[in-house]
Amino acid sequence: MGLLRGLLRARKLLLVVCVPLLLLPLPVLHPSSEAACAYVLIVTAVYWVSEAVPLGAAALVPAFLYPFFGVLRSSEVAAEYFKNTTLLLVGVICVAAAVEKWNLHKRIALRMVLMAGAKPGMLLLCFMCCTTLLSMWLSNTSTTAMVMPIVEAVLQELVSAEEEQLVAGNSSAEEAEPISTVCWSSSPPCSSNLLPRPELGWRDPLTFLWQEKPRIVTPCPRNQELNRKYRSHHDQMICKCLSLSISYAATIGGLTTIIGTSTSLIFLEHFNNQYPAAEVVNFGTWFLFSFPISLIMLVVSWFWMHWLFLGCNFKETCSLSKKKKTKREELSEKRIQEEYEKLGDISYPEMVTGFFFILMTVLWFTREPGFVPGWDSFFEKKGYRTDATVSVFLGFLLFLIPAKKPCFGKKSDGENREPSRRMEPIITWKDFQKTMPWEIVILVGGGYALASGSKSSGLSTWIGNQMLSLSSLPPWAVTLLACILVSIVTEFVSNPATITIFLPILCSLSETLHINPLYTLIPVTMCISFAVMLPVGNPPNAIVFSYGHCQIKDMVKAGLGVNVIGLVIVMVAINTWGVSLFHLDTYPAWAKVSNITDQA
Repeated sequence: MGLLRGLLRARKLLLVVCVPLLLLPLPVLHPSSEAACAYVLIVTAVYWVSEAVPLGAAALVPAFLYPFFGVLRSSEVAAEYFKNTTLLLVGVICVAAAVEKWNLHKRIALRMVLMAGAKPGMLLLCFMCCTTLLSMWLSNTSTTAMVMPIVEAVLQELVSAEEEQLVAGNSSAEEAEPISTVCWSSSPPCSSNLLPRPELGWRDPLTFLWQEKPRIVTPCPRNQELNRKYRSHHDQMICKCLSLSISYAATIGGLTTIIGTSTSLIFLEHFNNQYPAAEVVNFGTWFLFSFPISLIMLVVSWFWMHWLFLGCNFKETCSLSKKKKTKREELSEKRIQEEYEKLGDISYPEMVTGFFFILMTVLWFTREPGFVPGWDSFFEKKGYRTDATVSVFLGFLLFLIPAKKPCFGKKSDGENREPSRRMEPIITWKDFQKTMPWEIVILVGGGYALASGSKSSGLSTWIGNQMLSLSSLPPWAVTLLACILVSIVTEFVSNPATITIFLPILCSLSETLHINPLYTLIPVTMCISFAVMLPVGNPPNAIVFSYGHCQIKDMVKAGLGVNVIGLVIVMVAINTWGVSLFHLDTYPAWAKVSNITDQA
């Protein structure tokens, strides 16, 4: 037994050592570039799936194995680890750090809650819209970590309002049931062991960005039993519905922009490397395609969550009439208003951050809109400027602009005492370092290195030739099967690892079957984000689950519906407006050129 326990404790180390040794006969017995590349790819994939080593560390495997086996030169591998997308990420993180530092996200969230009121249906819709909006620009994980404390505080206000109503003697028979006590805490939820842990593979775009611990409402330890009691079954359903909706809305928002998730960033860089002549995917075209998907998915998911947890009485739960508000709802709105008023007037740093946020979006949209000439056409040399140019430039300016409004010709109080504080910029390098997900940068670079090795060694062409049996299927069936496959795999494997493994295979498959690669790659990239059925699917799921309002069966039941909704909408989108937007009904010349290059 002692030996067995020791082996179990050392299972990761054994996996790290044994996997390369067991697979070593592949490149030794078949000394070719394809076999060597397959060896590196399988070893890296096993490390990623098992997380025997951190994802970022596993992504470094191609950096030393490719040169060792003669697949790529060391300088060629090194060049894959820092690409244009990395600069895009750096600029976006600068703006995200400013948003988080100056609480602009909290002001937006509370304002939207005030607009919606305390009716459960409208509150659900409001929080989903707010989370979706924030998740377009911040990571899904960071957005969920920001919004969930606000959601929990709102639920606390609803409970407190009920208690006051009981003291006043206005309680109903339903409200007389026992309720769990709730306590304030500045630490993570009591079930913090359920929060994202690297060894369990809980990863997501720009993961683990919540560097500050917000004031969180968590259940007291004595109320952590599985059958948690609420004042009524309806209250329990509201808590479940609001909590789960935050995770789903964060996923929906991440689909909307090309910088919303790491999966879309990995797709963009891989696509640009694989097909350098294809200038069809940028921030604008992705947004035009994905925004209707997100909007439709948001509305349908809201109906699904409302029907599943709150029933079909939309008239009662979504009414905006003040006459129909209960005492409980009025008190809740009053307290949320007090929280909003505590923020005070909008500050100068918030205005600067908001302006840069909007300016960056406008410049992205207008660089190459496609239907009219963009501002990039004003320059003599075309193609030198990308979305990364805009984000890095604006991010650089945030390090220069003072956080305190300049007073020309005036001296404010305390200026002589703290001159350095007066000149402090909107964000500092320390703010940027706390937010920048360097592990994801290395992970993305490792994916690019694997793809480059697969292309140069001929492995991707060989894989594509093995899939000729699928040529009898129509293109929509091939895409649907690929989407279903990745939707299942991504529930257990990290999103970046899943897309990094599948992208080279799907590119070869598309070229072999003479399908426009975008017809397969775009739906698969989106479906990889639909890991919403289990707490281990992604960090937002784990954060929501840790608050204790829902069980795994609730997540599976609700997540299955959201997964099916997303899959159906994405398939409809790629076969309707996606065809005209990306010209998917023809096999493009840029794919033919890439295929000829690979064969050569």
